[in-house]
Formats: sequence, structure tokens, C-alpha cells
Amino acid sequence: MKRWSHAFGAVLLLLAGIGLVHAADPIKIGSFLTVTGPASFLGDPELKTLQMYVEELNAKGGVKGRKLELIHYDTGGNAKDAVNFVKRLIKNDNVDLLIGGTTTGDTMAVIPDVEKEGIPFISLAGGVEIIEPVKKWVFKTPHTDRMAAAKIFGDLRKRGLNKIALITGDGGFDKSGRAQILKLAPDYGITLVADESYGNKDTDMTAQLTKIRSSDAQAIINFGLGQAPAIVTKNIKQLGITLPLYQSHGVASKTFIDLAGDAAEGVRLPAAALVVAAQLPDADPQKPVLLAYQSRYEAKHGPVSTFGGHAYDGLMIAVAAIERAGGPDKAKVRDEIEKTSGSIGTAGVFNMSPQDHMGLNLDAFKLLEIRNGAWKIVD
Repeated sequence: MKRWSHAFGAVLLLLAGIGLVHAADPIKIGSFLTVTGPASFLGDPELKTLQMYVEELNAKGGVKGRKLELIHYDTGGNAKDAVNFVKRLIKNDNVDLLIGGTTTGDTMAVIPDVEKEGIPFISLAGGVEIIEPVKKWVFKTPHTDRMAAAKIFGDLRKRGLNKIALITGDGGFDKSGRAQILKLAPDYGITLVADESYGNKDTDMTAQLTKIRSSDAQAIINFGLGQAPAIVTKNIKQLGITLPLYQSHGVASKTFIDLAGDAAEGVRLPAAALVVAAQLPDADPQKPVLLAYQSRYEAKHGPVSTFGGHAYDGLMIAVAAIERAGGPDKAKVRDEIEKTSGSIGTAGVFNMSPQDHMGLNLDAFKLLEIRNGAWKIVD
């Protein structure tokens, strides 16, 4: 009897030890970002942000007493690679949730696997189709291309401009943005008098812009990301075109200004308030959040961009959901992400619901103009 008792006690101790080890297992966050390639200026600050804040959270004890582990793969902007990496993250790395998808193309490509496997996924891409229609397991933090179109059109209407030339790239974000421009234009009394396109790896768009110059356009909208919009901006100046130029939120970083040089002067675009945090009134509830993120990021990595801010928002929303769920149970975390309310982030104040897996309104967007190589709030 004593031998059995001792053996049973040893088993209990062993099981208790296993339980303690299991309890100490890290919460695994899977990430797939475009850190190299044409869209690297989006993915690079996203990865740096995730790494920085995972390290900071772990230094404070982690989440629910467990450390965070970030497992990341670089897609290079290749949607097929994104799919393969997400499958690896889910099947081999056994991650608890996903934060990533720098581009709309990468994000849309992985959604079938995310939905099939039932894993919470917070995208960092802009396309409205990511969340419309609503997908059970998919959320996003950046403003949508539809919101960008609405913000631009509102400004055009204020300026009395209604004949517009559109030029877009061939990526998922670009195409989605074009679709939203075409869809919303009639609501604002806008007529498109030119609709040109280019490849995102093209190095010269003067042929398309020459056609636009011969139209009766009163302004130009370029919807794209990566280096191509900077080339469009420079080509416009080289051709002597003086029409007002609008870019999308896909270029809201200092990198665009650096690439476009003095040709960027006067360009307008919608963007999150992060790049103009210091210009916000002190009473704005976002201001302390923005300045804190900006200070931390710039101390380690240099000029802040809205794209790193999207990663910050995604991580903070995920961490808060895990805390409310009592751990990384996927279904519970999904439900808590959907209940996100009053969460102040870099993109705005998030209020999600079963009908809205982004939770931002148009007021979260600022209309900016580049003046003397810096961002200035227009509206």
C-alpha cells in the first residue's frame, strides 16, 4: 500500500510539473509581412513594431503570466508565399493567432485557410474586401480604400473640382482602390475623364500621364503603394502637369516624400493622424497614444510611419482580447476581438462589432498635404 501511495504521489508530482511547464508555454503570434520587395517600406516598420512591443510586453511579464513568442516569415509581397507561410504557421508552428498581411493581395490569398482552420487573424492591409463581407475569423486595423476615396472626394468637392483622372497600379490594393473610386464617384458628383494603369514594377509612367495631360481633368488621383506612386509624382512634374495630385493612404510615410523629392510638394492624401501627432490639439484622446508610440519607435528605428502604427494597433487589440479571454483559446479570443470597444490606437478609436471587423469611422482619417517636405493637416 505504501509503495502504491509513493508511486501515486510521484505521478501527481510529475503531472503537476507538466502542468506548470504547459502553463509557462509562450503565446505564439504568427506574422507574415512584406519586409523585402517593392512594399518593404510598409512591412519593415510593421515587423520592427511587433518585435519592439513583444519585447516590451515580455519584459513586463507577458500576457496572463505567459511570454509572447513572435514567429515571422517575409512574403516579399508574393501571395503564394503568403499562403504557404500561413499554412506553416498554423500547422507546424501552432500559432495562437495571426497578425500580418502587409498587402491586400497577401491578405486575401490566406483568408480561405484562416477561415477553414478557425484562427483569429488581424490584417494590416487596406482593401475593404478584407472585411466586407464580414468573415468570421478576419479583422483589420488600417482604414479602408473606400474611406480613402470618400475623404479625397470630399476635399475635391470643397475645391469645386469634379473632373478627375485616375491612375492605378496592378496590385491588389491598387485594384481595390480603383473599384472604390469608380463606385463612389457618382455619389460625389465626380466624373472620371481618364482611367490609366501601370505595373507596380514599372519605372516610367509618362505615356499614361501624357494621355491624362491631353484630357480635361481638373485633378489626378493615383491609387497605389510601393515605389510606383513616387515615380508617378516625379513624372507629373517632369511633364509640367500642374493639376492637383492626390495619393492614397498607401504612401503615408516619410519614404514617399524622400523618393518623390520636391515633386511631392502640394500632394494631398488621407492618412492616420500618427504622422502629424504633434499637430493635434492636446484634448484629442489619440494624441498621448500617438506620441508614446512615436517616441518609442523613433528612439530605435528613426521616422515613424502609419504602417508600423497598424501593427501596433493589431497587437494591442490582440493582447487586450487575450487578456479578456483569460488566455489564447482561439474561439474566445476571436469573440473578444469582435467586442473591441473604445480602444484608442494609432489609426483611431476602434469599436468593432459582429457587423464591423474594423471599427473605424471616416473621422479617424486626416487629409494631409505635403508642404516643405513635411505633412500638414488640411482637414
